[in-house]
Amino acid sequence: MADAYAAAGVDIAAATRAKELMAAAVRATHGPAVLAGMGAFGGCFDLEVAAPGATGILVASTDGVGTKTLVATAMGRYDSVGQDLVNHCVNDILVQGATPLFFLDYVAAARLEPDHVAAIVGGVATACQALGCALLGGETAEMPDVYAPSGFDLAGTLVGIVTREAMLPRPDIAPGDVVLALPSTGLHTNGYSLARRIVAQAGASYHDRPAILGGPSLGEALLAVHRCYLTEVQVLRQAVTLKGLAHITGGGVFDNLPRALPAGMGATLTRGSWPIPPIFRYLVEQGQLQEQEAYHALNMGLGMLAIIAPDAVTAALAACPEACLVGAVRATAGVELCD
Repeated sequence: MADAYAAAGVDIAAATRAKELMAAAVRATHGPAVLAGMGAFGGCFDLEVAAPGATGILVASTDGVGTKTLVATAMGRYDSVGQDLVNHCVNDILVQGATPLFFLDYVAAARLEPDHVAAIVGGVATACQALGCALLGGETAEMPDVYAPSGFDLAGTLVGIVTREAMLPRPDIAPGDVVLALPSTGLHTNGYSLARRIVAQAGASYHDRPAILGGPSLGEALLAVHRCYLTEVQVLRQAVTLKGLAHITGGGVFDNLPRALPAGMGATLTRGSWPIPPIFRYLVEQGQLQEQEAYHALNMGLGMLAIIAPDAVTAALAACPEACLVGAVRATAGVELCD
């Protein structure tokens, strides 16, 4: 299936071009307090510059759950997408080294169903409570004609904080540093337009239980909650010097790992060195996806990547046994998969 993600209605190149076109306008708003803006996983704002006497760096992330909402609607399950939203944003600010402070959500639909909205926001609150993060409020909008009759949209903004000394990535990332992977639970919140198209073309139902999945239905596997890596990252940071993190979201490993590396550097990842959840094998087989496209549209089991020095591997794996040694930083740009 050539260029299946574009055929499913998502053009990653167009999104990249749109960001390039808006970059100048966005950067024109930046003053000396902005330490990281467009291109970073989370925007960084220096309180010491903006408000003399205050300390710390605020890190903010805004995101949504994409067309995973359509799978939730088809399955009649609305609680898990709220958890997805919070966890996605938490992972994005973790990449800058921050921990969460507070969250705001946005729920919109053609027609608001009170029970559905309560379940969605209940999921947001559940995730926030588990993280010790305040849910300050948000916006609920009813917009007929903008959304399909049964559709809804969900987005949110998270603000966290980090000290200057703890910010990531560190400047000492170097060729020969190693890459560890923390496994994903599934698609998380990216690749759903492609996944839905593959399921539809296969003539399958979200209630089907393909043998390759080992029990769950397609809908259950696709709605697996986006994993939050806050605890694992905290454990790693206590055990070793963590040099960088990459949250593998839209654009996959090819687009996201380079964002954690110094300009000009890249990485080599070894095939078979981490577990790939069955839902990805199903999608690759049914969609006849080429490797390059699969790893560009999907996380393929790589939820969060961590960069550490090679002499820290033993301590890191002892502290976080589920982490996998998957590759190494190299002196040339780009990400390559090898055997």
